[in-house]
Amino acid sequence: MQNQQRVVIDKVSPQINCGKFYIKRVVGEIVNVDANILVDGHDLIGASILYKHESETNFHEARMTYLGNDEWNGHFMVEKQGFYSYMVEGWVDHGLNWQYGIERKIEDGQHVNSELLEGAEYIKRFIEDVDNEEKAFLNECLNTFTYSNRYDEGVNFAKSKTLNDIFYKYPVKELLATSSELHVYVDRYKARFSTWYEFFPRSAAEHPGQHGTFKDCERILPRVSEMGFDTLYFPPIHPIGEVNRKGKNNTTNAAEGDVGSPWGIGSQHGGHKAIHPDLGSLDDFKGLINRAAEHGIEIAMDFALQAAPDHPWVKEHPKWFKWRPDGTVQYAENPPKKYQDILPIYWEGSDYKNLWQECLDTLVYWIKLGINIFRVDNPHTKPFHFWNWVISEIKKDYPDVLFLAEAFTKPKVMQQLAKQGFTQSYTYFTWRDSKHEFIEYLTELTKTDQKDYMRPNFWPNTPDINPYHLQGANESKFIQRYALAATLSSNIGIYGPVFEQMISDALPGREEYHNSEKYQITHYDWYKETKLSRIITKINAVRHQQKALQQTNNIEFCDTDNDQLLAFYKWSDHKDNEMLIIISMDHYYTQKGNVRLPIQSLGINPGHRVQLNDLLTGSSYNWHNEWNYVELHPTLPFHIFLLNK
Repeated sequence: MQNQQRVVIDKVSPQINCGKFYIKRVVGEIVNVDANILVDGHDLIGASILYKHESETNFHEARMTYLGNDEWNGHFMVEKQGFYSYMVEGWVDHGLNWQYGIERKIEDGQHVNSELLEGAEYIKRFIEDVDNEEKAFLNECLNTFTYSNRYDEGVNFAKSKTLNDIFYKYPVKELLATSSELHVYVDRYKARFSTWYEFFPRSAAEHPGQHGTFKDCERILPRVSEMGFDTLYFPPIHPIGEVNRKGKNNTTNAAEGDVGSPWGIGSQHGGHKAIHPDLGSLDDFKGLINRAAEHGIEIAMDFALQAAPDHPWVKEHPKWFKWRPDGTVQYAENPPKKYQDILPIYWEGSDYKNLWQECLDTLVYWIKLGINIFRVDNPHTKPFHFWNWVISEIKKDYPDVLFLAEAFTKPKVMQQLAKQGFTQSYTYFTWRDSKHEFIEYLTELTKTDQKDYMRPNFWPNTPDINPYHLQGANESKFIQRYALAATLSSNIGIYGPVFEQMISDALPGREEYHNSEKYQITHYDWYKETKLSRIITKINAVRHQQKALQQTNNIEFCDTDNDQLLAFYKWSDHKDNEMLIIISMDHYYTQKGNVRLPIQSLGINPGHRVQLNDLLTGSSYNWHNEWNYVELHPTLPFHIFLLNK
């Protein structure tokens, strides 16, 4: 038989898949909680959020606010990494109901002596819980409520705001209703705000024709740091298979001296726990990690669960691969792409438990050497439940570790990976290229429940993807793409120095780089400075200075009278940092038009002066109108304005 609870709690949010998956936040963020909370009849009810960190025994309480139409809202702050639990509770507030009722009767001129006696009974239920000053006041209430010769005083006490405040502060929660328990995982701040730079260590050599080393990478660290990047991501640094090694431009037969693809992992020199001997020693790698930290940079490793035909796993753990009747293993394919140099792991094999454990041990091995960020290659081709398990196991002991899912695949698959625990996710930004597409995509990412579990990371290019709109593009297009990525998303990355040096030659009709660095060593002038590299440096500096650009979800698109102008308003969580970004979608011609200030969101009236400071050029403007004129040229096709009201 159901108990006597009268309050119903419905539609608690945020929650993912009815609480099956946790929502995500970073340290210092607010969790806003909404719920429908209702009761039969006309009684007043109260509601709270209960929350606690996994290390705590007792719940904290945050009262919720009634918004009307049985809708309630409240919030709490997460202050430590790890899991928090939260739930909503509701109750009929008999004390406040009594006060509401007696006030109506008094206003109607009714005699309320009996009602005053009822009020005394409510006060007695919690009088021992209050402080001394409050107790003195409540004792006065009791005296006036119970002695008929002090009736007029009793009426005044019954209507007093002080009594109302005390009833609210010390509710008697009888027949309490409680929602199911939900969870939020709290990461360090870098999960929300990071600026990635990718390059191939083997291309870091100072002189042409040489294989780069970790020592060469140390020489490049100051440049990466000066440009404002805080995460340096390397493609796999492990030994590269020699069997079926790929040649230049993905040819199936390697010529003498061809170095192969780093994603063809494993050879006679070792597998996933080994380092390519031409890159240096393990001590060299640890030294690079330490040198990077001195520059404020974290090294991110590639975690690619696949093997070259001569990977030690193939002989030592044959059950981890699917063997065909003729004794061969089917190589990896992603039609029309073929990867003859890679064997996919057989995740349905009978020895899967040892396979899973080895994958976990591999992560722990590198974590203990100082790696706390992993870019995971093709996670959508491995079981979802494996990722849930391995990420959960890592987070138990290493909460600082972050995982970026490199999954350019179906939307629901990408979303599922985020739900299963990935910290950040690659996105479709790489292909979005119109105002309508950006508004539609950002609305999906920031205004649906995806905002609570999927942290986007915007990359204009990758070694795998040379998008058509960058192939042969002019400088303005590259500037536009970086400005879009850096202001729309708080997590961004580029594959360089290909991007900032605008290297965009492609294989005909394909989104692949000609002479792809995936299959050969390339020599670069690492000290080459371009207008684009200077602008990237300035934008990154602004991102590190302005809190509004260190998050993705606080965004509102602004009206314009020109579809070639994209304008949006961004703000920090406490609205102590507000910005307006305007970007031209035309990288050939000047675009002019009017932009509408979001005056309601800014909390100002029409005619109120707003000062706009352009953080790239140093120019300053005063806008007095709701609609204001803007003109953007291809030479600098964007404004990043700091707003002062």
